[in-house]
Amino acid sequence: MVQMTRKLADYVRQVSLREPDVLRRLRVATDAHPHAEWASDPQQTQFLTLLAQMIGAKNVVEVGTFTGYTTCALALALPAGGRIVTLDLEPSFPAVGLPFWLEAGMSERIELKLGEAIASLDALLESPGPDSFDMAYIDCNKKDYDAYYERCLGLVRPGGVIAIDNVLWGGSVIDSDDRRKSAVAIRALNRKLHGDSRVNLALLSIGDGLTLAWKRP
Repeated sequence: MVQMTRKLADYVRQVSLREPDVLRRLRVATDAHPHAEWASDPQQTQFLTLLAQMIGAKNVVEVGTFTGYTTCALALALPAGGRIVTLDLEPSFPAVGLPFWLEAGMSERIELKLGEAIASLDALLESPGPDSFDMAYIDCNKKDYDAYYERCLGLVRPGGVIAIDNVLWGGSVIDSDDRRKSAVAIRALNRKLHGDSRVNLALLSIGDGLTLAWKRP
């Protein structure tokens, strides 16, 4: 495998990243945030938008908004009439992205739901109901990843995709001495997904690890 040096990573970004100016400026604003490390890598976000377009996604649910960089990028990738429902607990995080959503003309495509993500997902299972989304992206509280996954599996239609971020958790998944709740939860979900016959699976080493689970018909 190629060793991804900083110089090589810079090259990959130079020749692959296509970033509208409004997204670039939102990324700059996100980089200035005290929790900037929570943000998805822009190349990973671009991969997710490409994936959404490849499967013809029209309805997306995102568990974990943060500043809404990925939210806005996915909204821009959706066809006319598409929507993304994004969930977060802390209103100050998506407030960073809101002006950029408006500037991009995406506010009509983005529905922000504030509150505990599990409760919000349960509400979505009630209405609009199971199989209502084409794609889900999970990047939120790691200790609850399994609960998010199970609910997203219900929300996503057969043939839809669930993308799960941070599944390598900085390499801690192979450190059995790391008993932090987040590391334990991600390890457990990775093992569960490996044996889950409801989905087809790929774990990519992009960013901090990205799992793609395709819901089998």
